[in-house]
Parts: sequence; C-alpha cells; structure tokens
Amino acid sequence: MASLPTLTKPISETSFFLPKLSNLEFSRSKIRPLTRFNVFKNSNFSSDGQYGPTFDIPLLSCSEVIERMRTSREGHNTKQLYLAMYSSVFGGITTDTAVMVIPMDDHMVHRGHGVFDTAAIMDGYLYELDQHLDRFLGSATMAKIQIPFDRESIRRILIRTVSVSKCRKGSLRYWLSAGPGDFQLSSSGCHQTTLYAIVIKDQSPPDHRGIRVVTSSIPIKPPQFAVMKSVNYLPNALSKMEAEENDAYAAIWLDGDGFVAEGPNMNVAFVTKEKELLMPCFDNILSGCTAKRVVVLAENLVKEGKLRGIRVEHVSVEEAKRADEMMLIGSGVLVRSVVQWDEDVIGNGREGPVTQALLNLLLEDMKSGPPTVRVPVPY
Repeated sequence: MASLPTLTKPISETSFFLPKLSNLEFSRSKIRPLTRFNVFKNSNFSSDGQYGPTFDIPLLSCSEVIERMRTSREGHNTKQLYLAMYSSVFGGITTDTAVMVIPMDDHMVHRGHGVFDTAAIMDGYLYELDQHLDRFLGSATMAKIQIPFDRESIRRILIRTVSVSKCRKGSLRYWLSAGPGDFQLSSSGCHQTTLYAIVIKDQSPPDHRGIRVVTSSIPIKPPQFAVMKSVNYLPNALSKMEAEENDAYAAIWLDGDGFVAEGPNMNVAFVTKEKELLMPCFDNILSGCTAKRVVVLAENLVKEGKLRGIRVEHVSVEEAKRADEMMLIGSGVLVRSVVQWDEDVIGNGREGPVTQALLNLLLEDMKSGPPTVRVPVPY
C-alpha cells in the first residue's frame, strides 16, 4: 500500500524525496523546476559500452501522487467498495479512497507486527462488535502492541467510521499496529501504536451452494500464533490459493496431532450420523466469534429435536469425513455447506438441512438478535 507521510517542510526542502545531490550525475543548476512532466532519465550501458534505451521516472508532487492514485483506483475492477477509513496517523476519517493509505515504515507493513478483526454490518447494526472487539484487544496484548486508546474510545471510533460511511450492509475491518517509525525489526523505535479502520461494501451476490474443500499441504501456524488474529496471513493466503488451484473453495488445516483444525479464514463443523453438531475445540486455533455464536444458536435445534446434542472436542479426519453434513462458519462465509472433502463425498453430496437451518438462525440473529450482539449505528 502506498505511503503519504506528513510533510512539515515544503517539498523542495524535504530531503527524503531525493538522495544527496553529490551522489547524482548532474549539478543543481541542471535540475529543472518541478512540473508535471519533470522526470529523471536513466541510461544503462550495454556490454559493448554503448548506452541502452532510456526510461523516464517522474518526480511527482504530493498533489500529483494523490491524483495518480485516484486515477489508478478508478481503473480497478473490484466488487468491494471502500466507503470510509479512519487512521490515528492523521486522526480522522476520510471517504476518499485515494488517501486510504498507511505509511510504508509502519511495522505492520514491513514486519507484520499488527493485529486485526472485523464485524459485519447488517441493516444499520454492527453484529457482534463487542465480541470481536474483545478478541481484537486480546490479540493486541499477545502481540505486545500497546493499545493507544481505551476500549470505549476505540468502540466509538469504529461506530463513527461506519456512521460516516452510510453503509447499512457490509463489513467493518480494523487493525492495531506497532506503528510507523523506522525499518528496524524491533518496534522500540516506533513513534506510537496506530489504529486503522475501513468500511467495506461487498457487491458480490450471496451464494449458499455446497462447496468442495481439500486438505491443505501448507503448514498450519503454531498455536501461539494461530490463536491470535495477526496480519501474518501468508499461510492463510497460500492455503486459499492452493484450494483454488485444485478447483476447491477452501483448504482445511489439520493440527500437529492430525486432528481437524480450521480453514484459512473460517471454522469448520460437522453433523454426525447421530445428529450431533461436532466442532473442533479452540485450544490451538483462532476462537471464531461466529462459530461460538452458532453453537449458542444451535441449542434451538436441540430443543426442536433437529439435533441430539452439541460437542466441541478433537475431531479426527475419519470421523469428519463420515459425517452426514460438513460446514464452514465465519463472519464472511456465514454458514456454508461442504459437499466434498478431497475425494470423499460428505453425506449424500447435497447441502445439509441442519447447515441450512443454522444459516437461517444466524441470518435471523443478525437482523433481529438481542442487543448483546447488535449495536445500532447512528447515521
């Protein structure tokens, strides 16, 4: 992501845009005034000592950078719209995507020293904001990131960012970073920890069709890192890409003992032949807020006789693949049926009735659940 550092001096006096002139092969008198078409011309020697083709690198003013970023954004073909961003670096909210940026020397960028979380926006309410916020702050503590504001202030900032965005259905994503300061390994030189938040409207149509998953060959994160929601998602991204390369939706991780763990950004659950909801325990994986809420909502199916019970424990691959139903659960995917895992068909190979019932319960909870899970946004 691009960087817009705060300028305290005019561009002509700001040394970090240019190396020392003594190191350049021209004198100050030959530097033209900064214009839109001002460029540096570089030439490369060929093996026979002749100059090769030149290429032009423009030196841009701050306003020119912003304009180019705005033009670049206009050319993006994406189903996601970014409606508002908060940054503690500039201490406010912007709705201009061209300046939804973070400094390159932020340690979240070049060292992965940051944590994040998310919350769904449904009909003008933030779903499970407090549950996600608690996990967010817990992740920050585990990552040794000092929290820059108290919990209530962060909560107000997040709600205000959604309010400014005018988004009534979408998602809120937010980060805590060790902050900008330098390119060292340790965060001891960072000025201050930073908070970022962005409101995203996804225009993709909902899709609840059954999907195929594969077993991931990408090593799962060690438990110390798996239980915190850090920005180090390279294993997750590679796992998702591996699935797509094999015509699957997601890849499922197994833990160090061979038990079923989780997907790249979602939890997994099963309905056994005995009609029990079975979910892997959260000891060595991320504690999914949506998955834990589904466990609570599933009690309704127990009362209705559609489930005989609920178990959260270690799940072997053999037991999992024998299940009548398999599902992925997360704040993005919600509840989605898995009809095939590797070469094994799950149940009868169709979307399961319990999975569908749990999806309906979750959607109903998002739209009309208790105040403990729905926070109104004052637009």
